[in-house]
Amino acid sequence: MESTSRLGLLRRSPSFGYLFLATAGSSFGTYLAAVALTLQVYDETKSGVWVAALLIADFVPIVVIGLLLGPLLDRLSRRWLMIVSDLVRFGVFAALPFVDGVGGLVVLAAVSGIATGFFLPAANAAIPNLVPEEELVNANSLVVTVETLSWMIGPIVAALMVTAWGPTVPYVVNAVTFLVSAALVGRIPEGKLRSKDPVTRGHWRDVADGLRLVVTARPLRTVLIVWNVALIGSAAINVAEVVFAKDTLDAGNLGFAAFVAASGVGIGSFLSAPALGKVGLRRNYVGSLALMGVGWGAAALSGSIWLAVAFVVGGAAGNGSVIVCNRLLVQRGAPDQYRGRALATIMSSNYAVLGVAMAVAGVLIDVVGARAVWMAAGVVFLLAAGVALLATRWLPIAAAEEREAFEASSESAVAALGNGHPEPSEAEEIANGTPGPPLARIATLLEEIEARRELEARRSS
Repeated sequence: MESTSRLGLLRRSPSFGYLFLATAGSSFGTYLAAVALTLQVYDETKSGVWVAALLIADFVPIVVIGLLLGPLLDRLSRRWLMIVSDLVRFGVFAALPFVDGVGGLVVLAAVSGIATGFFLPAANAAIPNLVPEEELVNANSLVVTVETLSWMIGPIVAALMVTAWGPTVPYVVNAVTFLVSAALVGRIPEGKLRSKDPVTRGHWRDVADGLRLVVTARPLRTVLIVWNVALIGSAAINVAEVVFAKDTLDAGNLGFAAFVAASGVGIGSFLSAPALGKVGLRRNYVGSLALMGVGWGAAALSGSIWLAVAFVVGGAAGNGSVIVCNRLLVQRGAPDQYRGRALATIMSSNYAVLGVAMAVAGVLIDVVGARAVWMAAGVVFLLAAGVALLATRWLPIAAAEEREAFEASSESAVAALGNGHPEPSEAEEIANGTPGPPLARIATLLEEIEARRELEARRSS
């Protein structure tokens, strides 16, 4: 598939084109404002604790939403979830220039994190409904490419803007990107974002179904295990990056900026589409993880910043390709009625692992040094490649045979959920001597508690 034809997808599927442009603009603005916000918090406090609080406030809401509110992504309108999320984030960044005090900045960052926790899984769950199946690889490749390019360009532009005008300008630019994103998403017909009516059995049962689907459907379980292992390495890279560039390699701020830019090169995600067509998802997935290990491992052994940057470009290419593979595994492995909660659940676990791993990496840098931490990250990526090789044994090597494997896995996983039919009552389970799964019993208990509270509230009023 030629690059011109690939970009032509934006014309062939106009609804996807709107989502792509919305993602491009808001991704650039997000990275722009994230750097500006971090710099402002640090400049005002000179405290790593406050910077950590800012980062935690940004991603903890995503963890909570994925674990407790994921079913809303399948039950509510994905179109309106994305529009409202964009408008909330517009309000947050429009208000930031008028906030006095670091505490207010952190609170608004948390509000933005809540909105992001709804927008990202809703957008990714909708992509398979916007393009034909044969274009799904290309669609994800283009979206991930524009996201990684934003990762490369955004921080550099943000640093220049903050130096010239302070943080206000990046905040305003980001606010505008969210407003434009909301307008673009609003042009997508509601029916285009969902292919089937939602399935619901009560909120807490839906939560339990999402968790059970992720651990029983082989494509979802693969991403859950493999990417969480790889994220341990990613956390180590991110935390040690500035120390490795400025202190270990004595490259100063320029060296750190070069690392950030190299990490955002989108060549891997862009080339993943033709690669997946030629070698198949399994070999591409395992090979891309191995490339991450070799790239960052070799960078860790480098004595020169520019040699290290060259190896980081290779590692980043592998990372971009892996992200495309992850999204394909989830989008093809989860039926549309469950896809939003599946994505939210996996994202929740990812951010939780990332947060813990970043905290551990911060301690290890002081103990063993940044170079050793980067070397360890390379080993972790290679370990993830080995885990991926084992976890994808269900997936045929030939790309032409993948669809049948995904369909069989999806049908089997949905059958395990009872195909959306109500489960036997607790009395029936006891009478039959077949107690339900632990997650279902917990969900039933939570629903009973919720119903009792509502009854008591009605009586007291």
